[in-house]
Amino acid sequence: MVVALLVLLLVAVTAGVSDAGAAAGAPEEPKAAATPDRARYDVALRSDADGGRWAGRQRVSFRNASDRPLREVYLRLWGNGEDKCGTPAASSPVTVSHVRGGTPGGLAVHCTALRIVLTKPLARGERTSLAFDVSLTVPDRNARFGREGPYRFLGNALPVLAVHDAKGWHLDPYVARGESFYALTSDFRVRLDHPSALKVPATGDTRALPGGPGRTVTLSVANRVRDFAWAAGPFRTATETTPEGVRVKSYWAPDTPAAGVRLSREDAVAALGRFGREFGRYPYGEIDLVMTSGFGGGMEYPGLVLLGTTEEGSAVVHEVAHQWWYGIVGNDEYASPWLDESFAQYANARFYGWDTRDCWSDVHWPDESAALTGSMAYWSQHPGEYHLVYTAGSCALADLERALGADAMARLLKEYARDHWHGVSSTADFKEAAQSLTDQDLGPFWETHRIR
Repeated sequence: MVVALLVLLLVAVTAGVSDAGAAAGAPEEPKAAATPDRARYDVALRSDADGGRWAGRQRVSFRNASDRPLREVYLRLWGNGEDKCGTPAASSPVTVSHVRGGTPGGLAVHCTALRIVLTKPLARGERTSLAFDVSLTVPDRNARFGREGPYRFLGNALPVLAVHDAKGWHLDPYVARGESFYALTSDFRVRLDHPSALKVPATGDTRALPGGPGRTVTLSVANRVRDFAWAAGPFRTATETTPEGVRVKSYWAPDTPAAGVRLSREDAVAALGRFGREFGRYPYGEIDLVMTSGFGGGMEYPGLVLLGTTEEGSAVVHEVAHQWWYGIVGNDEYASPWLDESFAQYANARFYGWDTRDCWSDVHWPDESAALTGSMAYWSQHPGEYHLVYTAGSCALADLERALGADAMARLLKEYARDHWHGVSSTADFKEAAQSLTDQDLGPFWETHRIR
C-alpha cells in the first residue's frame, strides 16, 4: 500500500492485540501448522442502486491443519476497523447474522473479530463449513473501503477467517495506515448482482451475465488468493493482454487524467512481464486496475489494485509488485510489514532504474531502538516514521544486492519466492535464504540495516 503521509493513523494498541510481533525486533517463534486452511468462500451478494450497500449470504468451508482439535474460529470483519462498533444511529459497516455451523459470540477488537464456536470439534484433516448472512454498507470516506463520488471501493469488506498458528489466534487491531491483514490462500466463488449501469471490477477471473431487468451479475472465480476485493461505479473500461497472456482490465473515472491512465496501463503491462521473469510467472489470468483522481496513493489486493491517478501516472508498479510480495509470497502484515512494503518498493525502484547509491540521505531513524523489521504496533506509536518501511527498506535491499552481487540477488529473490509460493514467509526465512548464497557472515549487515 502507498499512503499519503498526512493521513492520521488509528491507534493500534488495544486489549485485543495478539502478542505477535508486538515489539520491534521480537524473536520469531518456531513455526507450526497454520489453520484453518484450504478455505473456500462461496458468496452471493446483491447491491442497491449505487453499489453503496450489498447484502446476501456467504459460506466458507475449511480444514483443520493443526494437530489439536479446532473448537472455534474467528471471522475478521476488517471493514469495521475505522468505524469500530458504530454508533446508536449507525451500525458497523459490516454485520454478520443467522450463522449456521457454529454459535457466534460477542464481537471483539473494536468489532473486527467475531468468535464462532463450532458445532463440534474439528479433528486434524477434517473439514466443516459455516454459513451466514452478511451486510456491507460502504462508509462515506475516500478509502480502500469507502467511496469517491459515484465510485465505491470494497477492499477488506468480505469477512475472512483469522489465522491460528504457534503464536495463537492472530487478532491484531485494524490500522488505517498500513495493513493488519494476515491470511492464508483460499478459493473464492463470488456472485455480485448489481445494476447494469455499474461496472464491477473484482479479484479473480470475471465475466458478466444478464441478471434481472436492468441488472447484471458479475461472476468471479479466484483460486489461491488471500483476500477478495471489488469496486463499483460508472467506470470507463479497456482491456489488453500482456505478451504472457494476462488480461489487464482498466477501469477509470471519466475525470481521471487521460495521460495518467495511459501511463498506468502501460506500466502495469510492463511490470507484470518483468516481475514474472524476476520472481516467477504471475499465476492468475487477470488483474484489474481501478483508477480515480482522488484516491490517496494506492492499495493492493489479489488481482485488483486501487490507484489514485494524476497526469504523471500512479503507484501502479509498486502495487503490481505486491501481487508477489504479500499476494503470492505471504506474510503477517501486522507483525512484519517490511516483508511486503520494502520488497514492493525495492521492485519499484528497480523497475524505474532509480539510483539507490545515495538513498540513505533521506533516512533518519527516530531512535536507536527503531528497526526496519518493527511491527505495526511500533509504527502505530511512531506514525510519522512509517515511511521508513518504504525508504529504508528499499535502500537496505539495494545494499544487499550490492553485497551479494546482482546475479546472486536475482537468484535469491526468485528462489525465495519459489520456496514460499502461496505460503507464508518470515524475516528469519529471508535472512536464512540470503545467507545460504554467500560465504560472508551477513550478521553485521542485518544489524547495520536494522533487520532484526
